[in-house]
Amino acid sequence: MNTPSCHAIEPNYNPFINREISVLAFNRRVLTMALNNDYPLLERLRYLCISSSNLDEFFEIRYASLLELAKDPDARTKPDGIRPVDALAQVNETAHTLVNDQYDTLQNIVLPALEDAGVRFLRRDRWTDEISTWVADYFDNELQPLLTPLGLDPSHPFPRLLNKSLNFIVPMSGRDAFGRLGELAVVQVPRALPRIIQLPAMLTGNAHDFIFLSSVIHANVQKLFPGMEVKGCYQFRVTRNSNLFVDEEEVDDLLTALQGELSSRKYGNAVRLEVADNCPDNIADYLLQRFRLPANALFKVNGPVNLHRLSTVPDMVARPDLLFTPYTPSVPAVFEDAGSLECKVCSIFDTLKAQDILLHHPFESFAPVVNFIRQAASDDQVLAIRMTLYRTGSNSAIVEALEQAAKRGKEVTAVIELRARFDEDNNIQQATRLQEAGAHVVYGVVGYKTHAKMISVLRKEVTGLKYYTHLGTGNYHAGTARVYTDFGLITSAADIGRDVNRIFQQLTSFANVTDLEVLWQAPHTLHRNIKAAIAQEAANAQAGKPARIIAKMNGLQQRDVIEALYAASQAGVQIDLIVRGMCSLRPGVAGLSENIRVRSILGRFLEHHRVFYFENNDKPMIWLASADWMSRNLLSRVETCFPIRDPELAKRVFDEALNVYLKDTNSWQLCSNGDYIQQQQDGDTAFSAQQTLIEKHHK
Repeated sequence: MNTPSCHAIEPNYNPFINREISVLAFNRRVLTMALNNDYPLLERLRYLCISSSNLDEFFEIRYASLLELAKDPDARTKPDGIRPVDALAQVNETAHTLVNDQYDTLQNIVLPALEDAGVRFLRRDRWTDEISTWVADYFDNELQPLLTPLGLDPSHPFPRLLNKSLNFIVPMSGRDAFGRLGELAVVQVPRALPRIIQLPAMLTGNAHDFIFLSSVIHANVQKLFPGMEVKGCYQFRVTRNSNLFVDEEEVDDLLTALQGELSSRKYGNAVRLEVADNCPDNIADYLLQRFRLPANALFKVNGPVNLHRLSTVPDMVARPDLLFTPYTPSVPAVFEDAGSLECKVCSIFDTLKAQDILLHHPFESFAPVVNFIRQAASDDQVLAIRMTLYRTGSNSAIVEALEQAAKRGKEVTAVIELRARFDEDNNIQQATRLQEAGAHVVYGVVGYKTHAKMISVLRKEVTGLKYYTHLGTGNYHAGTARVYTDFGLITSAADIGRDVNRIFQQLTSFANVTDLEVLWQAPHTLHRNIKAAIAQEAANAQAGKPARIIAKMNGLQQRDVIEALYAASQAGVQIDLIVRGMCSLRPGVAGLSENIRVRSILGRFLEHHRVFYFENNDKPMIWLASADWMSRNLLSRVETCFPIRDPELAKRVFDEALNVYLKDTNSWQLCSNGDYIQQQQDGDTAFSAQQTLIEKHHK
């Protein structure tokens, strides 16, 4: 294997990499997955769509926040401490290049490759007369009745357009039935309409021929303006600030306040304008003025303005050869021995008395977690169930089990984080559902998102009340558990049970308990203990004792932690960081971080678990957490970090979450200058951590 070398860092470097630039670098890596010939074609299309949807969220949240920050001339970004206006300039340049490359990948690589495989997207210049006739009929019967063109004049001002909605601006000439001079109109496309339309196989002779909705409208737009001369038709989309602004200290009911704010999210301030690349400059300038945007907020694109809509194509094409081979998660042996997931021979509580259960998703099934809740709901000895819910998805089996437990008279408490970004509406619905079933529903602590993943089951047994606890690194969402790598620990350890119960007391009442027996908790002890553990490794290294840090997470930005890692590196500690997404730490700098290596790994599954390993003078400690090493996680959220104390389970976590990933030849190396370099591999040396884990759990 040959790893390309990194470029040297400039002399006057900033010791921290800008957060927003690092996020864009992550989206660049996702886009590169669409170029990987080793992946099936429709999966490569998915990666392209993910890169696009990630960028949408970046503009809605991160870029919008930067714009707000830039209003304060004294403000600085964290942790790099530069002026927001300077960060915006860098972001704009990087984002424009990224978008151009996305569309180049679509038009010149992915779509041609799909066509070679028999999946075609037909432009209008390739339509036969038969296709044109079919499209005209489709427009007349399926589209036109739902389209409401809006002429722009003093009595018809520019419409209020939804965030990320598809629209067309249509220049024209002539006079209408009232003698009004027509110049411009806007056509808004309802979100219910499909953006990709499959042509009948009998019409084209090919089973997988598609056209874009935008092409259908372009070809038939004249029908919307009879008697007028249409001079063009240009698609556009505006992205808006989607941050929610709720002053939690000034509202009496957070749920009601959020419900009101959700509707306004669709119409926040504009932050980006996308238009077709054939849109004339005067039309694009007009739109920029309407949305009060500067010139650098304009993105001219060669293709549909919302690439994410192409993500429906894999489900529309019956071509399993163009998709990943289906994968069924394994069931842990402890459940297989019982003959079924319901564990007919014994209850899960009997099993937990003898051993802890560690689950590694998606390689292992999420069903045992669901069944843990179901058994608790149906077990007459279970008195209480307490649980945090951040993202659950609709039709959640876990929420259904909690609902049934409440109806059976058990004390059920659900701490639902209403502010889980873009899941607020679903969480409000789940909260209402559980309240109606008789559960206690609370929304955490004002000013702190509840991001911890915890289940506490209190069971009355012969020996007294006993806690059974689940702690995880990921959400209680059956869908994401199939594609996110996460760990979950189910245990009957009394000290962990007491700690989790104390955290629930904090969340539901006014308990003033911050020092726990075992767990590290944000915002109280997690930040402090992580820094202390890093400092201890530094002290061990200076004393000539074994010292090593390996940490895996989704993001690294918190300045104090980064500075502690720099100090540990200077003390001689060897540090390996596996950071999937953004990373503000600058590795490999002489005299600062020469002993730190940072790699990012992307693959079939989304790397999501947080695992922290400290050598601790030959007495290794392994911690799993719901928290990344980000300021928001460590300082302004409720998070949990828990140890894996069983030696066999600790070895398994080390092997499956750290050691195997350090061997992965698909990784990207973060250079000291902020660039990411992908390792080069050949068939003999290629090694995939995810594929290795798939094979391991199917032996």
